Amino acid sequence: MNVLVACEESQAVCKAFRARGHRTFSCDIKPCSGGHPEWHIIGDCFELFNGGMFVTESGELVEIKIWDLLIGHPPCTYLTLSGNRWFDENLYADAFLRKLNRAEATVFFFKMFYCGIKRICLENPMGTINSWIKPTQIIQPYHFGDEFQKTTCLWLKNLNPLVHIKKDDCFDKKTHVYKGDMITTSGGNVIPKWYGELPPSENRNEIRSKTFNGISQAMASQLG
Repeated sequence: MNVLVACEESQAVCKAFRARGHRTFSCDIKPCSGGHPEWHIIGDCFELFNGGMFVTESGELVEIKIWDLLIGHPPCTYLTLSGNRWFDENLYADAFLRKLNRAEATVFFFKMFYCGIKRICLENPMGTINSWIKPTQIIQPYHFGDEFQKTTCLWLKNLNPLVHIKKDDCFDKKTHVYKGDMITTSGGNVIPKWYGELPPSENRNEIRSKTFNGISQAMASQLG
């Protein structure tokens, strides 16, 4: 099966599908950090959706006549609810610009969801997209064996929801594990500890947005 993982430089999902024998390529405007440039295409994902000849980051020429599955991670910086306070024009001078960026990000999401590939799975945190179209499924890393909380929405087209266990009890079965510690920020918000305690760095947003291994494996085993 030909699988495109769009807006993924980490290659977490790409490698999970590759391990199961699928012809999978990641795509991002940045070079990959996952260690497999031969599976990564640098560029605009919308130019790939109709298939064709592509050059990987390592310089190899590949041909894809049709993509059987798209896994997409549309940029969420301006979509997530956690950043809503930055859109208050009474408090922040650049709030209007942020609203324009949010509108562009929303268009990006829907262009991807309606790109024409038959089977699609788009992933994003809780955000403004939820007010436009209800997610098919809302999952957590601890549903699939990783002891962390990161509310993740999936919009699925011609795909079944990911299966974990029906009873939402993190100690019921092996796929549901401890949810991870929480901390309270200086502003009074309660957030996952792993998320709040990441030190400032150039790639902090990339670390925060990376798909957890359990979810990547579930996608590869169930959507593939």
